[in-house]
Amino acid sequence: MELLISPCKQLLTLAGPPGPRRSQDQSTLGIIEDGALWISGTLIKRSGPRKEVERDLNTRKLRRISAEDCIVMPGFVDSHSHPVFLSAREDEYELRILGKTCREIAEAGGGILASVRGVRKASLEQLLAVSLPRLALFLRHGTTTLEAKSGYGLDLENEIKLLEVIRQLQLCSPLELVPTFLGAHEIPPEHREQPSRYIELLVEKMIPEIARQKLAEYCDCFAEPHLFPLPEMEKIMKAARAHGLKIRLHADQWVRSGAAQAGARLGAISVDHLEQITGEDVEVLSKTGTIATLLPGSVFHLGLSCYPPARKLIEAGVPVALATDFNPGSSPTCNMQMILSLACAQMRMSPAEAIVAATLNGAWALERADRLGTLEPGKQADLAIMNVEDYRQIPYYFGVNHCRMTIKAGKIIPASEESFS
Repeated sequence: MELLISPCKQLLTLAGPPGPRRSQDQSTLGIIEDGALWISGTLIKRSGPRKEVERDLNTRKLRRISAEDCIVMPGFVDSHSHPVFLSAREDEYELRILGKTCREIAEAGGGILASVRGVRKASLEQLLAVSLPRLALFLRHGTTTLEAKSGYGLDLENEIKLLEVIRQLQLCSPLELVPTFLGAHEIPPEHREQPSRYIELLVEKMIPEIARQKLAEYCDCFAEPHLFPLPEMEKIMKAARAHGLKIRLHADQWVRSGAAQAGARLGAISVDHLEQITGEDVEVLSKTGTIATLLPGSVFHLGLSCYPPARKLIEAGVPVALATDFNPGSSPTCNMQMILSLACAQMRMSPAEAIVAATLNGAWALERADRLGTLEPGKQADLAIMNVEDYRQIPYYFGVNHCRMTIKAGKIIPASEESFS
């Protein structure tokens, strides 16, 4: 099918210098006023000023979509999420409001282990059924690519079940999923007395089998001292690399442990969270190719005030990505537009920097920038049409879904998840 999206009030092509955007380039949007986009099959054929694109079309027959009062931008690339779980944890949300800490809730059996209990008792079919509507919500908010972590199984059988769910979701949803193995998310109850046995299980059995079955592209680890201190994290990450899995990392969320530096040294594609990093950590990251993926949704939802230092990272030349961290405990949002609002209001990112972070730099964080993240000829036609007249209005009108239409690989996404199967 051929599509012409014309006219566009603003066409954000994100055309600009090669590589992940950093420093001043992080705000390069490649804006074309009164633009047009020509899509042929799954790819972008032409993008540019409306008069030029339409002149090149001559008399071709194609479907025309008007975005006269809208902006057209690349689809969001959400590079950090935990989308497969059985149930929400609204009870913990209320407990935190009433004064309980995350540690107190976890010690009472809540937190990650509450989701682990749900996943362990659920069938693959149940998890598939509850997860599919979540993907529809991502698409309806303009997200076209989503990293999807396991991590709520914490044994070989259930981690495989979670990754199989992710594989099957990819078959029945247009949303593109990037699978990540997060067996090192928490120490499961059966290994609490001897955590070293769980590390051994991860390294000697779980990682090799996940890699053998090609269920994941990446391996992640929640590198906090009370769970997986740096020596254990490095052991897990080195095992993952030895079996062909690329690495990404939860780093320096609750305390500053040096995990971000260690992750960069190990060749992590992305280090995520970074609420507690120091100037020294920023300087080290600036000398590497590792992406800093920031997750302000979790800080907001937990009622905390320590947001990651986005301005210091950008000014030091570190490429910054943004992601939802969608999960049932600390960031139950699929709305990347809200993440833009938080990035601007709480981390002082400009709207342009936030959009680049949520699209092109997210694509770099998932190693898919060769075909995603910009609206340039030859790229995959992944885009969102936003019902605003200026790109700055997306974060300005916070908590609103501005997405009028999502297009993935040249196909207009149906309005309901029932149409996916």
